[in-house]
Parts: sequence; structure tokens; C-alpha cells
Amino acid sequence: DFPLRLISRRMKNTYNSTGPELTLLGEKGTTNPAYMHPRELEDRGIADGEIIEVTSAHGSIPAVAAAAEDMFQSSSLHPTMGKNIRRLAGLKPDAAVIVATVRALKMHGGVKREDLGAENIDALKAGLDNLGRHIRNVGQFGVPVVVGINRFSGDSDAELEAVKAYCADLGVEAFPCTHWADGGAGAEALATAVAALADGGHAQFRTLYEDSVSLWQKARTIAKKIYGAEDIIADARVRQQFAAYEEAGFGDLPICMAKTQYSFSTDPKLLGAPNDHAVAIREVRLSAGAGFLVCICGDIMTMPGLPRVPAADNIYVGENGQIEGLF
Repeated sequence: DFPLRLISRRMKNTYNSTGPELTLLGEKGTTNPAYMHPRELEDRGIADGEIIEVTSAHGSIPAVAAAAEDMFQSSSLHPTMGKNIRRLAGLKPDAAVIVATVRALKMHGGVKREDLGAENIDALKAGLDNLGRHIRNVGQFGVPVVVGINRFSGDSDAELEAVKAYCADLGVEAFPCTHWADGGAGAEALATAVAALADGGHAQFRTLYEDSVSLWQKARTIAKKIYGAEDIIADARVRQQFAAYEEAGFGDLPICMAKTQYSFSTDPKLLGAPNDHAVAIREVRLSAGAGFLVCICGDIMTMPGLPRVPAADNIYVGENGQIEGLF
């Protein structure tokens, strides 16, 4: 069923002066997941090279299914394997992991980037509203959640305890993780908790909106329920794009919001958990092959500039077997 469904949707819709023009697109290599074989010997399927802030970050349904069946011998899938793939394929997650850092939460609490290394419990507590909204957002989908704290070497014990206490008040466990330094052992507690959560049978997954509602209402629902916005705004040209895609038969597709990753609003400087702001949509793009529409919001670039020399060029395994060049 998967290939048939993909083929039926793999059409790119473009517009010219005479109306819609349909072009069949191929999809090369998407059935081959990226494999990784770490030193701890267990294989992993990974999503590489994708920019999750400005797209939905996923491979094809067959690739995800192959990774689950051939490598994991289970239905456990990495969350970045795609929000809309899960919708198209009918996959229902059993658990979710939110990754947080003390440094990011202090930034949301008003600390400047150059001062993030110093302990600041007050600023951390002020920024925890941002994490709280993420936790509540996941809860709207009926999926139990756990928080993984990616611990930096400069994080104090008091700061970590403050995050754990805040999460506990929301009924969520939080686990500091040092896998970047200690390998699998550094995230073993988190992994155990995730497995228990997934096997607990508590998930009651639901989507945020029904496929049958209008495209405008889908975007509006995301902005209000996930971003805390008062409403979405768009000029007449963009509203006409919404209407044209519905008339062309794409009204049942889900929406992907492309916006700044730094804020729940479209203003990257509006940190924390802002409310009653307006989400400005400047363009709507169709990704028919993938099966969704993209709302381009604010000043976001959908293909940000990348470094001329990638960091991976300086990462290697040294003579002592240690990975070098990460920092």
C-alpha cells in the first residue's frame, strides 16, 4: 500500500497563466535509509542533512518502514522521521522525547549568549515556560512524554535539579544525558524510561485537526494551539494561494509551518512562551510528492546558508580510538 499511495501523490503542482500544470516527479534513493554503525556495535537508522526548523524532516515511508523492520525489529521510529509520514502511513507513536538544554532555557530567560556558561537559577526558571509549552504541546497529541536534558560540562547540579523539579510538577520525568561524552551509558536512564513509557500502553494518539477542515483553518489551528498565537494573518495573494490549492484537489493535505526555530512567534527575538501574537504567512508552497503544504512564515529562509567547510571534515577517530574534532 505504501508505494501505491506515494505514487498517487507524487505530483508537483505548478501554476502558469493558463492554470495548473501537473508534472510527474521521480523520487531517487529515498528507499535507502542512512545507516550508522557506532562503536557500541548496534546499527542505527538516522535522518541526516535535514533542516528540521524549516521543513518536516523526513524520508519516505518505505525507508522508515525498512529501518524499523530490518534494523530495530520493532516499530520504534526516531521522531524526526516525519510528522506527515506518520499521518500518511497511519503510524501512531507510543512515546515522545523532548530534548532540552540548560543553556537554551537560560537564553529564553533573558541571558545573553556570552553569559550562558555561568550559573543563573533565576533566569533558568524564567525560561522554563518555554519547555512547559513544548510539554503541553506534545500532550495535545495524546502521546506521553519524557524530557532528555543534553547536559553541557558547565551545567551546575542546581540548574539540572531545577529543570527536573519543574518537569516533575507537570508530571513528566527529566533525565540529564551525557551520551556525547559517555556513549550509550550516558543516556541509559533516559532510554530505559522511554522504553517503559512506550510499552506502558498509555498513548492515545490523535491529530491536531481533521483532514477535512480547510487549509486556512489547519494553519490557524497550529498557530493558536501550538504557538499560542491570537491568529494568523496573510495578504490577499496568499489567501488566494490557499483557495487555489483547495480547488486543485489538495485541500485534504496536512500543513507544515516553516518559521524561525528561535521563538514560538515569527520574531526570533520574542523568546520564552509568548501569547496573543500574530503569525504572518507570506507564501504557501505545495510539496505534493511528500504529501503536505508548507506555510512560509515571517522572514524564514527555507535554505539557510551553510558553511563552506562542514564540521564533519574535522571529525575523525584518533590513534587511541577516541573521536576527535567534535569541539
